[in-house]
Amino acid sequence: MKRVLKAAATLLLAITLPAISLAAPAEWPKKLTIGLIPTESSTHITDRFDNLHTYLEKKLGLPVELKTATDYAGIITAMQFRHVDLAYFGPKSYVEAAQRANAECFVIEVDEAGSRGYHGVIIAKKGSPITSIQAAKGKVFAFTDPNSTSGTLVPTVYFVKDLKIEPEKFFSKVIYSGSHEASMLSVKGGKIDIAATNDLDMKRGEGKSWQKDKDFSILWTSKLIPGSPMAYRKDLPESLKKALKDAFLAYNDAEGLKKLKLKGYAAVTDDVYDPIRDQIEVKKQLGKK
Repeated sequence: MKRVLKAAATLLLAITLPAISLAAPAEWPKKLTIGLIPTESSTHITDRFDNLHTYLEKKLGLPVELKTATDYAGIITAMQFRHVDLAYFGPKSYVEAAQRANAECFVIEVDEAGSRGYHGVIIAKKGSPITSIQAAKGKVFAFTDPNSTSGTLVPTVYFVKDLKIEPEKFFSKVIYSGSHEASMLSVKGGKIDIAATNDLDMKRGEGKSWQKDKDFSILWTSKLIPGSPMAYRKDLPESLKKALKDAFLAYNDAEGLKKLKLKGYAAVTDDVYDPIRDQIEVKKQLGKK
């Protein structure tokens, strides 16, 4: 009987040891919460990150929760009050989070072509009489979110500094759609005449929500914008921050990367986003004139 009990105990130990070895360090939080800015509907964006979510749970030995918000500011605020541990930001929303929410970028998106950036674009419906920005005078224009880089910051600086126009006076109506997906679907459906978005989010909906060449005319393309980062709170344990960075750099799931429309992630430092800070300052100065 003692032999049987000893054998059973040995077997139980063999079964439980691997689980113990995968357990997260004691100083780590019991759960990891990732915030996602709403570049598209909450269902679409959580689906896009689903494979990465599963990978992180296995890699870190922690439950991982994806959290969305109705606007970009919601994710910044969530990090500020420690409701999220790390977040997917756009360049401008990251700069705001670094200033207000103790955020620190650690990896940057690398697109399928190997670029660590993307371009803002201004679009109109294919076949409409709007073939230039000037032809859109008196029409309805959409920004995305006040904290969007390609959807608000970059086109605003372009309008005011380069074209010398004030959007609120030049267009008959200026709205904020809430997301890049909403802007593109609204242009496609004829609900708005012209909108600011970007080429990466356009690729993400290609063949699913629209066909770029069939549905849109691109009126303007910006210079390269630094890619979107993942950023964690600076007050997380150093061992967790290292584990997160290592996990993202090692992420190579083909299906997951296809959903994200990425080649992978690369290490990044905060100074990469200094040009965005410069753009924010330019916008502030233009607003004072």
